[in-house]
Amino acid sequence: MEQTMLQNIVTVLLLLMLLLIFIFLFFLFKPWRFFFSSRFRSFIKGSADELERPLVEDNQNNINNNNNGLLSRDYDLEGACYYPNEVNFRSPRTHGQALVHKPRLHNVPVSNNFQQGGAGVVADSLVVDVITEDVGEVVKVVDHAPVLAQIPKNDFRNDTRLQDFVEKDISDQRSFLTLEVISGPSRGQQWSVQSTESSRLPLTLGRIFPSDFLIKDNEVSGKHALIKWNLDTMKWELVDMGSLNGTLLNSKSINRLDTERRHWGDPMNLANGDVITLGTTSKIIVHITSQNHHHIPFGVGMASDPMSLRRGGKKLPMEDVCYYQWPLPGLDKFGIFGICDGHSGDAAAKFASKLFPEIISSILSDSSRRERVLSLRDASDILRDAFSQTEAGINNSYEGCTATVLLVWADRDDNFYAQCANVGDSECIMSVDGQQIKMTEDHKISSHSERLRMEGTGEPLKDGETRLYGINLARMLGDKFLKQQDSRFSSEPYISEAVHIHQSSKAFALLASDGLWDVVSSKKAIQLVLQARERYNTDRENTAEKIASLLLSEARTNKTKDNTSIIFLDFDSFDRLSCKVES
Repeated sequence: MEQTMLQNIVTVLLLLMLLLIFIFLFFLFKPWRFFFSSRFRSFIKGSADELERPLVEDNQNNINNNNNGLLSRDYDLEGACYYPNEVNFRSPRTHGQALVHKPRLHNVPVSNNFQQGGAGVVADSLVVDVITEDVGEVVKVVDHAPVLAQIPKNDFRNDTRLQDFVEKDISDQRSFLTLEVISGPSRGQQWSVQSTESSRLPLTLGRIFPSDFLIKDNEVSGKHALIKWNLDTMKWELVDMGSLNGTLLNSKSINRLDTERRHWGDPMNLANGDVITLGTTSKIIVHITSQNHHHIPFGVGMASDPMSLRRGGKKLPMEDVCYYQWPLPGLDKFGIFGICDGHSGDAAAKFASKLFPEIISSILSDSSRRERVLSLRDASDILRDAFSQTEAGINNSYEGCTATVLLVWADRDDNFYAQCANVGDSECIMSVDGQQIKMTEDHKISSHSERLRMEGTGEPLKDGETRLYGINLARMLGDKFLKQQDSRFSSEPYISEAVHIHQSSKAFALLASDGLWDVVSSKKAIQLVLQARERYNTDRENTAEKIASLLLSEARTNKTKDNTSIIFLDFDSFDRLSCKVES
């Protein structure tokens, strides 16, 4: 009897052990994953459906369906360089301008030049490498032009004739649009954008923010009209957004006349020389040219990273905005490059990056002031006025930003000059003939120069005081409330001397937010640039981009805990623009 009970116990224990082993193996191999995998679902759905699926999904219908409401925008380049949308940035959306941002990767229809399953598709956005690192997604943007999205295991790379055809087809797709108000309260205002800046399109015209091109006219609706680039027809199109006072194109109404509801009008093609009328008084002339006419004559590289995992695992919002514009509208040999580092938010930085290109273009449109810059080789007055007008245009009471603006121009003999103005602690340094030149001044409250300035106001800082109202900067744009409370805050910029850049000077300029300078000294940064130039001397086309990325990696390696944005200008190179955005 006892033997039988013992056998039963042993049997039960063996069964329990087998059950435990089975459960262990079950969870070890996770067989259920096969029933939920995309491959299994694709197999169940059928191979025919898989073969018929397009390589790139056409999302045009979704875009059209949004026309009855607000068009969404990513402001997280986003805009910068806007870049924008984006690093976080609101791009000035002008030709030749980049803003570091976290761009959306738009879906586009498959080009008619390729068969399904062929070598690649032509994308309308600044796409290309998307990889994952410890700080998140990395998007590499090259030359503000569409690029070929390579599809693995194809023969396209071996077909040089087809590749040449595609590259030529891509270059032919670029178009540059400039709008200029020629009558009405906003007469003289200009706005520029190129067709390949997909993250900055469509462009909205209206009386109030968030319209891109603001027209200060009571007859203009808050959101009045929209301009977009049609990839199918390769043309610019104008659409009335249900405005109250209507939109005219060459004196013909394009809005739908409906007394009960406000409907969007049908898209109308735009051509060079067309005149758009908003309401009855504001008239805008349209200029359309090929982007190929405007090349940047030196190398430009841009890189940005919010370093979102560097502060105890907490998400660090991106408040830097990088932007540039070359050339300025109507000014073939003038351009600006800038960085704004926001605090308490990114609104002031985005708005300042939008205003600076417009304001400087407007000031330099005065031929007498432009000739004065060329003859005196000095743009101090231009930069001072630009900062004053930008500060006046920013209405942010509880947000502010640093601003570093580098104005670059060429004289009649194609000699380059650079001059910088700044408020805050986003710095710019240059190297010319091997000599380091500091182009900015640090405006932290702890800096000696700012403490002396504040003493001059009759309200000196207390010993050991490094912040006012929680802010460590004494000069900034925005923060109107703080400036009303304490007169020691200022928006008056420091302005450097103009630097002459001759062809044999091997000059370069480096602009960066304090995320870089907190962990990398100016001397170290210059050493890294010089070493990188020697390392990449055989790859002239990508030198500026690689150097900007190298400096960003150095900041990350040194464990910076702040947003980091970099613009690198290589005057010893004739690269076209390339930029890398990390977010």
